[in-house]
Amino acid sequence: MEKKKGGKRLSKKQVAEALQGLFTGHPNETFSFRQIFKTLRLDTHPAKMLAIDVMEEMAWDDYLSKVSDHEYRLNLKGQVQEGTFIRKSNGKNSFLPDDGGTPIFVSERNSMFALNGDRVRVTLMARREKHIKEAMVTEILSHKRDQAVGRLKVEKDFAFLVTEGNLFAHDILIPKKNLKGGKDGEKAVVKITQWPSKDSKNLVGEVVDVLGKEGDNTVEMHAILAQYGLPYKYPEKVEQAAQKIDAGISAEEIARREDFRDVFTCTIDPKDAKDFDDALSIRPLSEGLWEVGVHIADVSHYVTEGSIIDKEAQKRATSVYLVDRTIPMLPEHLCNFVCSLRPDEEKLCYSVIFALDEEATVKRWHLAHTVIRSDRRYAYEEVQELLEQNGVVDGTGQPAPPATKARPYRGEHAAELIRLDALAKKLRERRFKNGAVKFDREELHFDTDESGKPTRAYYKKSKDANKLIEEFMLLANRTVAESIGNIGKSGKSGKSGDSGKKAKTFVYRVHDQPDPQKLESLRQVIAPLGYKVKTSGTRNAISRSLNTLMDSVQGRGEQKLVETLALRAMMKAKYSTHNIGHYGLAFDYYTHFTSPIRRYPDTMVHRLLTRYQEGGRSANQEHYEELCEHSSDMETTAQQAERDSIKYKMVEFMGDKIGNVYDGHISGIQSYGIYVEIDENHCEGMVPMRDLDDDYYDYDERNFCLTGRRHHHKYRLGDAVRIKVASANLEKRQLDFTLADE
Repeated sequence: MEKKKGGKRLSKKQVAEALQGLFTGHPNETFSFRQIFKTLRLDTHPAKMLAIDVMEEMAWDDYLSKVSDHEYRLNLKGQVQEGTFIRKSNGKNSFLPDDGGTPIFVSERNSMFALNGDRVRVTLMARREKHIKEAMVTEILSHKRDQAVGRLKVEKDFAFLVTEGNLFAHDILIPKKNLKGGKDGEKAVVKITQWPSKDSKNLVGEVVDVLGKEGDNTVEMHAILAQYGLPYKYPEKVEQAAQKIDAGISAEEIARREDFRDVFTCTIDPKDAKDFDDALSIRPLSEGLWEVGVHIADVSHYVTEGSIIDKEAQKRATSVYLVDRTIPMLPEHLCNFVCSLRPDEEKLCYSVIFALDEEATVKRWHLAHTVIRSDRRYAYEEVQELLEQNGVVDGTGQPAPPATKARPYRGEHAAELIRLDALAKKLRERRFKNGAVKFDREELHFDTDESGKPTRAYYKKSKDANKLIEEFMLLANRTVAESIGNIGKSGKSGKSGDSGKKAKTFVYRVHDQPDPQKLESLRQVIAPLGYKVKTSGTRNAISRSLNTLMDSVQGRGEQKLVETLALRAMMKAKYSTHNIGHYGLAFDYYTHFTSPIRRYPDTMVHRLLTRYQEGGRSANQEHYEELCEHSSDMETTAQQAERDSIKYKMVEFMGDKIGNVYDGHISGIQSYGIYVEIDENHCEGMVPMRDLDDDYYDYDERNFCLTGRRHHHKYRLGDAVRIKVASANLEKRQLDFTLADE
């Protein structure tokens, strides 16, 4: 290193970078001043004094450790961390520490070509003045996946894969002999056979599957799945194993079960559903109570633990719901036929049977393997129409008046459905009274034609019929979780803490309390708008405060802003054998029992409950915790794929609307632009910062707004704006807007 560059003395930045390179290159060595000066060729007194000053600052910033008055070494404690590498197509890569700390920026030059999701070891870099914290990847511990999806580019002498969103710094080279028949422009899945190294920056791969022509709907949906490492077809051997399973039920099996075939039972699902995994039965009991059965498809009866079908289901962990298709966790023969609770067919179930009074208070309950025969398959829309026809107004919590000869109920089995609705509303009312958080979020849906092209985009809001099913599923999930987790002195259900007896291993659905910092951010943003929210106190106090806030903003201009920020404060629910309760539902114990056809944790729960009913010992907690972590990870991955399919359909839907002007509201704000959701069809696009050319805007991350330096105009989350559709790029799944002239 020279002490001068271009006739000028070394700058502080140059000295800092030189010191950083020295210490990170020798992380286990201690350096004296003399060694440092000699290695870095710092010959002049000013250069030496500057280096000493910089090292003092590095020690103050915990980047270096001061061994003595004249010696320093890299501070490995806290400076070397392990975690996950997050690669972004815009170059803003980050490192996510294992301890759950905040993400740390990693520049491309310091990434070692790590891929998205890789486990890496990093060294935190000395923070430069007025710069954000940065990390340098020093080792790639393991690659998350060795496959990529993209578009083939086939030239005369070579071929390569252009990945979705240009996610990699370099395209993947493919020897022409490894193209597997892939042609230029086709979408393909490629296995990486050679990773970047110091000697070569190239990624080299081979085609493992050609998906087909770019732009074809099925090809694009499969590409989204492949991008996240999700399966898009079923292994033939698993399908064959499923086909061998007989749906017939023997007399001996029926004799072992509680028989509900003569009790009114129905399923209520989306109109396009094929896998019916839950049903409800209802009948009056002699003492003025109502017996309600929550009947769940007995998947574990057909799918034995460790079988080829079970291993595939465990790997998938969840069904994936893209805009126009479902990729099931189980083979179609099982999920749509053998296990599905189809009407007028005898089916095996695992059921929670409740005796409820008129206030929906559980007087007694039991768990049983059952056989049912569904009388009717309802769509949500049918039940909703029936409830409204009979005077059950959405949200009143009141049942219709009793039927009379002069005013009979309208609709088949209306009396039973109206009773179920009335009980569900009592359960819902009590749940919110006990501190559950109200988040009735609308879901974006598309109508598509035969080719998969979207013809309409709209929000679907949960109504009474949906909430009827929801409340009984919540009740069943909570009840079976309490039966295992809430152990009293006698070993039966009792108050938590009654005994030191350890609860048996179980799979819980847990949800932690809101992030205090994000709650405080919410409080600071809404205070100028005249709203309040508690950021500390008991769980119930905070949740009631949030509910009051949600009610207060209904129908107001700031509703979207407040709801978005409140949702961001919420933690993500996950699966675990370590119970901490479910904050959002205000349940001390909660699990997933009610959807084993589409969620593997529910199958795990069924097996554990059966094991304990039969007197079995507690299962291996470590094994089940690993399965919980895998299921939580797969749930997140599936949600990302689902969101990407929605983005694709948004862009496709807006493709013929370039130049159209719409009213919308700001749904997101970043340093590079503002996201706007169109009010009419709920499609979301971005107005890039470069197009906000009336001023120079500063990004205020804390208050979720952009503020103009000269005119002080603000763009805030939730603000109404008018936009023009500028472009719709299907390959990048990106919609670009510009602000329309008023």
